[in-house]
Amino acid sequence: MNVRLYAELAVAIALAAVLDLISKSLPLPRLPYGGSISLRALPILVVALRHGARAGIGAGGAYGVVDFLIHPVFVHPLQLLLDYPLALGVLGCAGWCWQVVPPLSRTRLILGVLLAYVLRLAAHYVSGVVFFAQFAPAGQPVWLYSLAYNASYLIPEAIIVILLMQLMLRRMHQI
Repeated sequence: MNVRLYAELAVAIALAAVLDLISKSLPLPRLPYGGSISLRALPILVVALRHGARAGIGAGGAYGVVDFLIHPVFVHPLQLLLDYPLALGVLGCAGWCWQVVPPLSRTRLILGVLLAYVLRLAAHYVSGVVFFAQFAPAGQPVWLYSLAYNASYLIPEAIIVILLMQLMLRRMHQI
């Protein structure tokens, strides 16, 4: 048992919750049925890039449970899994890029964050198509509505996270 790793995961989960609460207090756009730009992914991505996908997925999934407890939106048990532990757990998949590109390079960071956000978009997209189809405007295909709705906040968030992670990269090298 690696106590130091578990302590770091706990701190990352707590920091993700605090960053989400801070983001919600800022004048950032919020969508009517959930979803907003937040910085909560930063600590989960740092864990994934430092310790690999397994630790990152664990931290993201655990944070997904915490996020549900703070901001619950429950329609169906499968929706709960898709929108919380799965969608936030896949942020940890950024750690897979350590096998492909040298450790902590800018390329690895960008590829990891992009992979994580594509997978997160996929989880929210499926949830939107299956469980939130009734919110699509009349005449608009549900698949297009779900894709546009979720991409409208995940793409700007991914760009912001990539930029902030670039600033953090030098400090991560020192650790």
